[in-house]
Amino acid sequence: MKLHIDAWDPSYSASHNAETGATPEAATSAPVDAGVERPSDAWQPLLPPADARPPSTVLLVDGVRRIDARVWVTEEDGEAHQGICASYAAGAVRCDLDQGAAELAHAEVAHAVFTPGPELPAIAAHPRAMYRPYRVAGREPVHAEQELQRRMHELEARVSEATRQSAEDLLVVDGPLRGRRTLPRALGYAKTHHKRYLEPELARVVSALRPGQRTPVFLLGAPWNRYSWYLRLPGPAGAPWSGVVRLECAADQPLSAAVAHADVSAVTLPRFASTPYKDPRAPQNLVPIAGLERRLRALLGDARLLQRGLRVAAARAA
Repeated sequence: MKLHIDAWDPSYSASHNAETGATPEAATSAPVDAGVERPSDAWQPLLPPADARPPSTVLLVDGVRRIDARVWVTEEDGEAHQGICASYAAGAVRCDLDQGAAELAHAEVAHAVFTPGPELPAIAAHPRAMYRPYRVAGREPVHAEQELQRRMHELEARVSEATRQSAEDLLVVDGPLRGRRTLPRALGYAKTHHKRYLEPELARVVSALRPGQRTPVFLLGAPWNRYSWYLRLPGPAGAPWSGVVRLECAADQPLSAAVAHADVSAVTLPRFASTPYKDPRAPQNLVPIAGLERRLRALLGDARLLQRGLRVAAARAA
């Protein structure tokens, strides 16, 4: 078995792209029950009630990933497999709203090599960067990146569990809640919209939201049930869905608890909204999350140094 590090810049695709095999199908739209908080024909933008108060502490969790190198593994019979060497990290920012302060609460970094071929030994690219091997079921390069994404979500879940100090803290995780639905007072935060879950007449309510307003709570199913709602953050006027984010919470709780979460999100998250001159993803990329991403990328290590270490390790193995 031979290990070869592709000379191409890993920010590009591999120097050879397999022509066989299809990209996995996109997930189908989840079934939606829009009438859980109020009937569909009574939907309208909602403001939180006057007695809704933000929590004292908000925990924001996010992760970052980077492909450090693309790798080839050649078996004794000459069959070659493509894989990736990647670094990924997850962390949490603790925001004390009473004190108006934020700090990095916890962070973890991992390095791994994902290949569909035979199991590899761990690769030491640096004294502080050991690439742990993971086998990938599919043979296409996209399958290795999907496994990387899955491992990063697992790391985010561990960080979420390790960071929370009180059940009263509001935990907001970047992206869907999968793997973290059992955490109390946890919200998933989707700042990009790859699917449109609502029918056109209900989507018009989303377009009509003003900053700080939310839609009624609706129920999403498949592959797991969760309550969800849309919220518009403050920012300059733009496209109909400009500044709109989607939030979700676990469905294994009373509807009244989900509605309370929705109201709390509406009085809490707008204060974290970013501005265009600071962040091109404003206002959805919340200010504490942007700072966390910068910190986590620094913790990944120098990409050029790690790629050099991977090449040296591959040469030694050869």
